[in-house]
Amino acid sequence: MRIVLAEDSTLLREGLVRLLGDEGHEVVAAVADADQLVETVGTHQPDIVVTDVRMPPTNTDDGLRAALEIRRRWPGMAVLVLSQYVEKRYAARLLADRSEGVGYVLKDRVAQVEDFLDALARVAAGSTALDPEVVRQLMSATSHTDPLSRLTARESDVLRHMAEGYTNAAIADRLFVSQSAVEKHVNAIFEKLGLADTTGYSRRILAVLRYLGT
Repeated sequence: MRIVLAEDSTLLREGLVRLLGDEGHEVVAAVADADQLVETVGTHQPDIVVTDVRMPPTNTDDGLRAALEIRRRWPGMAVLVLSQYVEKRYAARLLADRSEGVGYVLKDRVAQVEDFLDALARVAAGSTALDPEVVRQLMSATSHTDPLSRLTARESDVLRHMAEGYTNAAIADRLFVSQSAVEKHVNAIFEKLGLADTTGYSRRILAVLRYLGT
């Protein structure tokens, strides 16, 4: 894949460039601030953008705002956002418009190379990838509220994996159940979240957004 990388930490940026290069990917540009990121994406038109959340010029949410701007200008551009901490509003903002080809991964995940590369590949292929720790904390924060509290333990497991971006077949493999069982759980989730009769929108994405508390 052709990748544009944005990270203000020189050590992490150079480490990612080397890691991705060793895996056969081409980092066509590596920048240190959000303004450069948007301009560079326009120049290189990469397959995927990997960006930090907090970076210059203001060191707040510049990277996220750049990611949203990139998605607005180039709707098909895949974006994987890296964050030091679990910040619920950032994950929700990424998914609120179009969830295809977006991901939110904690920087600690980079050290778990296979998991990071898996998230990168899924996002580049047009899927959604949320860090398992992000999902765990969001579940903990929202489990006391209706209608999520109506879900069974197994349905909660299925929804958690949906939020991480896995397909029904992948969820079945991870939970050691049949795909038909997962499909029944998914339909039950839609019913309990009031999404069974929804048309015109992806019920799967609406369920994940409900899970995020938006």
